[in-house]
Amino acid sequence: MTDSTPGPGPYGTPAADGVPGPYGRAADAGAGRSSSRRGVLFGAAAVSAGALLSACTSNQRGDAPAGATQQQAAGADDKPGKKVTIGFAGPQADHGWLNAINQNAKSRAERYQDVTLDITEGSNDTAQQIGQIETLINKKVDVLVILPADGKALTQVGLKAMRAGIPVVNLDRIFASPQAYRCWIGGDNYGMGLNAGRYIGEQLKDKPNATVVELAGIDTLELTRERTRGFDDALKNYPTVRKVGRQAAEFTVESGQAKMAGLLQAHPSFDALWNHDDDQGVGAERAIEQAGRDGFLMVGGAGSRRVMETIKAGRSVLRATVLYPPTMSASAIDLARALAQGRGISGTAELEIPASVTLYSAVVTRDNVDAYLPTGFN
Repeated sequence: MTDSTPGPGPYGTPAADGVPGPYGRAADAGAGRSSSRRGVLFGAAAVSAGALLSACTSNQRGDAPAGATQQQAAGADDKPGKKVTIGFAGPQADHGWLNAINQNAKSRAERYQDVTLDITEGSNDTAQQIGQIETLINKKVDVLVILPADGKALTQVGLKAMRAGIPVVNLDRIFASPQAYRCWIGGDNYGMGLNAGRYIGEQLKDKPNATVVELAGIDTLELTRERTRGFDDALKNYPTVRKVGRQAAEFTVESGQAKMAGLLQAHPSFDALWNHDDDQGVGAERAIEQAGRDGFLMVGGAGSRRVMETIKAGRSVLRATVLYPPTMSASAIDLARALAQGRGISGTAELEIPASVTLYSAVVTRDNVDAYLPTGFN
């Protein structure tokens, strides 16, 4: 972990040590958890997260929400249970991914006749978000879903809720103590890199002396390092594929364009590019177009609708993106409802919901893009 001072990232996301990042948590070293593997690993990102959690409230489930979460209908049942109020507190929706987090939560809650969602305005100011959560605690909501602006800074308010008898579903950015939440659900940064590397390795394995470059995120963040580590680990299985260049950007369009221009200048030819973030990828694609370069394949990260539509069109170097699904917030509502109603997950032998759920980072290609398009964020 670094000692960097917390500050607003493009998605406002801090790691467990308080360092901001683009989507989710970094490793929680204090709790002995690796960001590469944490708890239950569910199978196919946004679609599978919905399909498997669609039975989260036993056999009394709602249908899938409209729009971005309509893929989550599998196995759903609209039979109402005990009426519950779910408090939802997240950071300011100042980026497409975070806005999708909020919309998925709202849409999912609307599908349940027995759920009232009390959602805060959202803030990247930790003191303000703590105050919002304390208001929800004072209202005596049945359960809380919290995506903290700063996991470390908000740990105490999570503990306060748990002590008050209000179970907490910790969404993506992890609190510093496992005692501050009943269940954690979020993405897998190591898995993003691993699956990006596997996809690229499979595409290039028959090409002698294939070369790869990487456009990473903010290097001070654990999540960026985890993505790179997963990518490098995957490439070790492909001896004919070699990474020859890497630049760290800042998860912004401007930094993506500038850093990609540097990679293009430094490497007159390469066979594949992995870009950690679809938003900074907008800038990377501009740099590629301005340089008039092609002859390689590009893999993105996160799963924006724009990127999925580009992949589907098939007229670009962009061939795939590796998901970090914002549908996790809809699944968090499922988990919260199950907690408040005292249910487990249908299809398992357990009476309780799991302590943690790690979403799978699926690779979206032209072959499967239609299945994932409804989950893409703007």
